Amino acid sequence: MNPIQIGGIEKFSIVDFPNRMAAVVFMQGCPWRCPFCHNTHLQDVHAETNIVWQKFVDFLQQRKGILDAVVFSGGEPLVQDGLIAAIDEVKALGYQIGMHTGGYRPDRFREVLKHIDWVGFDIKAPFDKEKYKTVTGGWGDVDKVLESLNELIASGISFECRTTCDPRFLTIQDLYEIADSLKNMGVKEYYLQKYRKVPSDTDTTESQCLALVENEALLRHLKENFTIFDVRK
Repeated sequence: MNPIQIGGIEKFSIVDFPNRMAAVVFMQGCPWRCPFCHNTHLQDVHAETNIVWQKFVDFLQQRKGILDAVVFSGGEPLVQDGLIAAIDEVKALGYQIGMHTGGYRPDRFREVLKHIDWVGFDIKAPFDKEKYKTVTGGWGDVDKVLESLNELIASGISFECRTTCDPRFLTIQDLYEIADSLKNMGVKEYYLQKYRKVPSDTDTTESQCLALVENEALLRHLKENFTIFDVRK
């Protein structure tokens, strides 16, 4: 029996867990409908897939000593209650564990943090209910995101925060606001990610996609305020 529902697997990645060679598990299910999402096929937690968990575990058995880590991504991993069981099975093979999350479920996140080694934490918008609601397609409980982020900071495990800079929904001022909030919370590592157009977006130009991540004044501000900062294009 599969402990988790999986929508896809990437057998080798050097970009999903810093300084580690990792396999990535894309879990089914996400409570959000972000308009810049490229993994919409993962949103439905009940979508049928043909990926068998035990076959992936067998693959990991064969890659011990070659791969360093496994990253649980999505979708949103916190949707599925079998996450910890899956993590522990992989961890028992000797792999480090990473996770990508938006932190929508802090009670579950608190438990998961005891089992993992690194987190990529997605900050969708300034910590304002209406702005988060817009960027996540209707989900506005930003207090839960803040609770999760505070739990992550307090845990002491390694993590990064990052924001996808979709110019249709975020402004330069929004990014200043996000950055200043993160700094005040004690976040040390932050990244801006260039928006890659989704197929339905026929209006946004390449120059608009680049404008937020190439604003010189903003980049100076971020470099001055975070120990580690970079732009991902």
